Amino acid sequence: MVTLHIEHPITDLDTWLGAFAAFAEVRAGAGVRREVVRQPPDDPKYVIVDLDFDEAGDAEAFLGFLRANVWSNPEASPALDGQPEATVLRVVHEA
Repeated sequence: MVTLHIEHPITDLDTWLGAFAAFAEVRAGAGVRREVVRQPPDDPKYVIVDLDFDEAGDAEAFLGFLRANVWSNPEASPALDGQPEATVLRVVHEA
């Protein structure tokens, strides 16, 4: 299992969640097995997203899709407020 870990500022959580929901089928089709959206308790204008995949190649392909089709398109990402940071991670220890 690998995780595509994404962090970025937003302008409005409800708008962002609506845009995120609009890509639910795309995420499922890309192989996302689990998704978690978090926010720091003291920063309502920031989100952290973890998308779990079976294979690193699937996570990297989806990251490419996000960069080319979502983050570069203001209509597809209406509440994005800055450049996302994204990393593909593998588990090295779990308790």
